[in-house]
Amino acid sequence: MKNNILKTMKKNYMYGIAILLIIGIVVMGVLLYNQRNKYTIATENSYNLAFYELIDYISDVKNYLAKSMISTSAQHSSETLMHVWREANLAQVYLSQLPISTNELSNTAKFLNQVSDYSHSLARNTIQGQDLTQEELNNLKTLYNYSVDLSNTLEQLSSDMGSGKISWKELTENVDTTFAQQVDNLSATSFSNIDENFGEYEGLIYDGAYSEHIESVEKRGLTGNDVTEEEAKQKAISFIGQDRVGEIKSNGLIENGNIAVYDFLITVKNGDKNNPLAISISKKGGHIVMANHNRDIGEETLQIEEANEIGRTFLESLGIPNMQPTYYLKQGGAVTINYAYTQEDVTIYPDLIKVKIALDNGEVLGMETTGYLNNHTERTIETPAISMEEAKSSLNKNLEITSEGLAIIPTQWKTEIFCYEFKGKVDGTDFLVYINAATGEEEDILVIIETPDGILTQ
Repeated sequence: MKNNILKTMKKNYMYGIAILLIIGIVVMGVLLYNQRNKYTIATENSYNLAFYELIDYISDVKNYLAKSMISTSAQHSSETLMHVWREANLAQVYLSQLPISTNELSNTAKFLNQVSDYSHSLARNTIQGQDLTQEELNNLKTLYNYSVDLSNTLEQLSSDMGSGKISWKELTENVDTTFAQQVDNLSATSFSNIDENFGEYEGLIYDGAYSEHIESVEKRGLTGNDVTEEEAKQKAISFIGQDRVGEIKSNGLIENGNIAVYDFLITVKNGDKNNPLAISISKKGGHIVMANHNRDIGEETLQIEEANEIGRTFLESLGIPNMQPTYYLKQGGAVTINYAYTQEDVTIYPDLIKVKIALDNGEVLGMETTGYLNNHTERTIETPAISMEEAKSSLNKNLEITSEGLAIIPTQWKTEIFCYEFKGKVDGTDFLVYINAATGEEEDILVIIETPDGILTQ
């Protein structure tokens, strides 16, 4: 009798444990499901934020392009075109955060890059009081028409996402299906149109200041082994400082651009949650490709010379030595400085890095290294075939030379030319003149423009 009772108790005990285990598994499953659901929602929200910001900025590009076509004042044209330049740059930032890797989006990025560079080039002309020519107005109209198509496509895509016809999950999981096929139920097909008609506006690239970097197939500066997303995350955190990181969100691996990158959004402690720092880390080598933080900037306390040194020291801390400041542009209390690599006293313009520095406290707010990562390598610097004096004989006799040296400049044919670089003045206007160090031929002339916001070239 006693044994039967013990057996019954043992059996009930085992049943109880089994029931508890089942309950535990169910509870754990629910918790994991909820956690995964929260992560999915957070990821979707991150994509939605980038997508709707992209829509807004492209809409702004469209509107400012429309205004630029009817402006009769050089001063007003300059202001409008600078708006186009800024909004197109910001649109590129948010486009890069979308989890889609296709040629269509890559060409859209190229389109935005063209809009940015061309509007910036025209703005510099109008700063000097030059009215837009009819050809330039026609080019702006072409870009405006593309921007209308692109804006309509994004608005339709937004509508389809809102109605549940398509989701980020579908776009990211169906990797074997192109973006255009995923949205083939849309009425507009601007991504494909831009791809087909790209050649029509490809010539609008602004190459005057050598800041539109050559995209090298080799990517000579992109060194090192592939890094994981977690390793890239740590590099992103180190950029801003562990103690300043409030929250970090990952947008995963983005492969639709010139360089495959891991994208992150970092909310700064005690900072504006609506203005996180956006940063992209290359999959190969874990290099910072792009970083940008927009914050309220106080009264300026730093001179440009001090900012130059801050940027140069910052680059050295990243293991990038021998970078010298060239041109800069101030905007909203921050200065963006172009740094060019120097080797054996030769300025190598293809190896450019842009650094954004706050002028209130010297904080590095951002950087862009595409040109450097595409092109940087140690060159074989040959002895010039002609002397400095022989090169000077090719110059305009009215040019009052203020500085001279050697430089390597890029060309529209994606090659490099070894030149003598002469800076001088004619009738109060500053110029840069480049004379081929092998042939003595004049390769390029740039006008140096000094404005209250910076030193630019055209």
